[in-house]
Amino acid sequence: MSVAPAPEARKAQAGFWAYLAGCNTVTYIQCFMRDALLSIRGRLDRFGVLLSGLCMLHCLAGLLLVAGLGLGGQFLFAPAIHRVGLALAIAVGAVTLVIGVVRHRDPKPLQIGGAGLALMAVALFVGHGIEEALLTIAGVSLLAWAHWRNLKLS
Repeated sequence: MSVAPAPEARKAQAGFWAYLAGCNTVTYIQCFMRDALLSIRGRLDRFGVLLSGLCMLHCLAGLLLVAGLGLGGQFLFAPAIHRVGLALAIAVGAVTLVIGVVRHRDPKPLQIGGAGLALMAVALFVGHGIEEALLTIAGVSLLAWAHWRNLKLS
């Protein structure tokens, strides 16, 4: 034996189904995709800030440990670490900052983030040392600010 729903519940259900029937399927899918894309972009922006912080920590630890104590130079100054870090920064920055400009129409995070990526790329061609660390720290600082600003604008 089934119990009929209360009149208010029936009205609410009917309203939902009437609303759903009146919706355009394409519009619903576009809204769903937009929300999913914004969620992914927000997570990637947070990941970009984290990655920038880890990169800065890597640079500072490299200077202190290798120059101060003579430890870990073969690991901290390995060229592969710098190339992989730059590739990750470019990938995350390209996706999130471009989508951010499309979403909030403010080009400043993309411009500042691009300048940060450029400084990081130049740092790859400078020999290991204080110049490389300063360029990289300046670059990741600009990139972290761009990701943070992108989060605030959306």
